[in-house]
Amino acid sequence: MLLSADWPHGVGRRVLPEIDSTNAEAARVAASLAGPEWILGLRQTAGRGRRGRVWNDPEGNFAATLVMRPEEAPDQVALRSFVAALALHEAFVAATGREQAFALKWPNDVLLNGGKVAGILLESSGFSGGKVSHVAIGIGVNLLHAPRPETLEKDATAPVSLASATGVRLTPEQFLDLLAPAYARWEAQFVTYGFEPVRNAWLARAARLGEVIRARTMRDEHHGTFETIDAGGNLVLSTAKGRLVIPAAEVFF
Repeated sequence: MLLSADWPHGVGRRVLPEIDSTNAEAARVAASLAGPEWILGLRQTAGRGRRGRVWNDPEGNFAATLVMRPEEAPDQVALRSFVAALALHEAFVAATGREQAFALKWPNDVLLNGGKVAGILLESSGFSGGKVSHVAIGIGVNLLHAPRPETLEKDATAPVSLASATGVRLTPEQFLDLLAPAYARWEAQFVTYGFEPVRNAWLARAARLGEVIRARTMRDEHHGTFETIDAGGNLVLSTAKGRLVIPAAEVFF
């Protein structure tokens, strides 16, 4: 397999014509890998989003997972969703030249002109000695097609495709050639300097920072000004009842 000139050293690449789920494949092969590896599925038949939701993945869209064996504690491993978001932002800008068109939506989406163009699903397993055996960073991108509105949950962010919004048409392999080097650069920042530079970079690209948003947890819904994300990646809202730190929620604008 011929890799692009910018492909990160020591990172594997596996392209599969069809797979149930790239995250599921990552779990199956993780123990046998010598190092980090990207798994790209050209057709994904059972893709998943957050909280077990179905991820619609028509042929021509991007479905890939980076699987690795991290050294950090689980709470630090989870911060790689922000690393992945920054890598996606960089790849999109490289593909289109339109930096202002893209924004990052907490906790794990990328927006294009306000519509959802990409999502991230991070999964880990195999806890031993305070560490996880592997982490799978699943990424889905609407390269050519966006899901039909009737297939979405109520209040979901309207989807958009890269092709329809920008006119840029990329194959999944071409997008991976942009994404993998971008991820390697942000991963190096994270491993070398910790979360703070990643946090600051993410906030500089954040959607609706300083604006009033809604955050819906499993039990409650909160309204407040999106103040920041903290050192643990939690959403921080300024509400009528004071400052509120939210570790997990769905955000609505």
